[in-house]
Amino acid sequence: MTLESPARRTGQAVIADHLKRLDSSPGVYRMLDAQGAVLYVGKARNLKARVSAYARDYGHSPRIARMIRDTASMMFLTTRTETEALLLEQNLIKQLKPRYNVLLRDDKSFPNILVAKAHPFPQIKKHRGAKSEPGDYYGPFASAGAVNRTLTQLQRVFLLRSCTDATFAARTRPCLLHQIKRCSAPCVGRISEDDYADLVADAELFLKGRSTRIQAGLATEMAEAAEAMEYERAAALRDRIKALTAVQSVQAINPKGVAEADVIALAMEGGQACVQVFFIRGNQSWGNRDFYPRTGEGAGPPEVMEAFLAQFYDDKVPPRLILLSQSPDDPDLMAELLSQRAGRKVTLGVPQRGEKAELVENAHRNARESLARRMAESATQARLLDGLAEAFELPGPPRRIEVFDNSHIQGSHPVGGMIVAGPEGFIKSQYRKFNIKGTEIAPGDDFGMMREVLTRRFKRLMAEDPDREGGTWPDLLLIDGGAGQVSAVAGILADLGVEDIPVVGVAKGIDRDQGKEEFHRPGRRPFSLRMNDPVLYFVQRLRDEAHRWAIGTHRARRSKAIGASPLDEIAGVGAARKRALLSHFGSAKAVSRASVAELLAVEGISASMAKKVHDHFHEKG
Repeated sequence: MTLESPARRTGQAVIADHLKRLDSSPGVYRMLDAQGAVLYVGKARNLKARVSAYARDYGHSPRIARMIRDTASMMFLTTRTETEALLLEQNLIKQLKPRYNVLLRDDKSFPNILVAKAHPFPQIKKHRGAKSEPGDYYGPFASAGAVNRTLTQLQRVFLLRSCTDATFAARTRPCLLHQIKRCSAPCVGRISEDDYADLVADAELFLKGRSTRIQAGLATEMAEAAEAMEYERAAALRDRIKALTAVQSVQAINPKGVAEADVIALAMEGGQACVQVFFIRGNQSWGNRDFYPRTGEGAGPPEVMEAFLAQFYDDKVPPRLILLSQSPDDPDLMAELLSQRAGRKVTLGVPQRGEKAELVENAHRNARESLARRMAESATQARLLDGLAEAFELPGPPRRIEVFDNSHIQGSHPVGGMIVAGPEGFIKSQYRKFNIKGTEIAPGDDFGMMREVLTRRFKRLMAEDPDREGGTWPDLLLIDGGAGQVSAVAGILADLGVEDIPVVGVAKGIDRDQGKEEFHRPGRRPFSLRMNDPVLYFVQRLRDEAHRWAIGTHRARRSKAIGASPLDEIAGVGAARKRALLSHFGSAKAVSRASVAELLAVEGISASMAKKVHDHFHEKG
């Protein structure tokens, strides 16, 4: 329900007016400014009591005082419980991104290890996303690098396969991983199904933190093999024990008394915050990740911690124990919310002594160091943006720079790339790739490609943020090119009705040497910066990052095209039927030559599907 405030009134008077119509129900309130933009979303066990605190004209922090002063209207939603109010509050914060709320800006998912159980010889692999594939999942891991290191360790110790089912089915001899003792080669019968199952069971024990038991069992097996004079088997077991010992010696923090926990530590300074999260699973450290939530114009540590916990676990299952450096505003309410999400009890703790306190202190030290580095980098970045504004005669330091580049090989598989940078450096979550779709663009037509990319980019901006209030419009466009490219880009933007965004082209100098770049702006003479100017190095980094992104996108598209098969074009032929056909015939070309009767011999191919596949190639021929 929305209650409008009297016109031209703001602050305590508006809030006091709303207070007359509130009761003591739990719920969520929104504070809006004169233009209707949401300033703040909050939850309350008792709406009337909570809002009455804002109606007072004393006892507020500078942040809350500013928020109250700007409030022109309020909105309220009642809930049955305070837990529901907390959940609704965090959903609205993520959706509306109010200025005065704490906001977690990194929403990337975390990878897991999957032991896929749909095959007689389970595959072990990295997995990210919905856990829909049959098998056992272990995680989360802090990064892809942490998963890859663990997978390499598991391969060395347990010799499990990492190849896909299709590759497994097509093998006729062991691959290189078997030669370097990282796979037991079940694909060619070098190990029985029962023995492989034992390896899988041991690997899962390791992932659950029971490596001592595994090592003892391997030592017993090695002794028995040596006594039976099975020296080759004993040597193989010895190598596995060595690999397991090496793994145990290089693992970072391996707490003996903490089997499963997330360790979360918060550091704050100068209105900025860093949160470090360490993942402990199976008494092993599975890596750490740092986050830099927006602090809502100066929220305190308890509010930052509460908002972080609610938003971080919005799409992740929390562990049974969460160790914190700082208690949230309402720890009991937060524990209740997280327990509901997990479907079991979740405990929050702020340890004061012992091993758990040491884990938290280690995370807190990392948070402080990461925040100090980020603040130093931000200060450097601010100076570079000031220098960029001065060099290019901009009205002020740009908060969002968009850099565009194209990539193709003789016109094939053309793509456009856009990278974004701002006061905090590269904003990789905002990078975009554009597959060039225009059929009228001639191969190698860079101007045509740039026209399509910019047209798509700015049409979307005009549709999604016409008032330019969302922070998604650039303050500066950088283009890899000279006067011709800049003139073309200026013309493209003018056609779209966008003529107030500065455009700068970065072109190699006469000798095409790095350091002798010339900068081009519409209607102005080109100029250069001195060789050792930090702004020049900054622009070079921006251009090189755009080039790297565009080339990587092009390579991915080209690889996908190379790996494409004519079978992909047949409706009804999915991954399973494609594998069956290729496994039976050996190649797509052989499939194209097969008769209907021969196609019928393939498992999973019905009479109607065999006819469809045959007709597809027959019509093409």
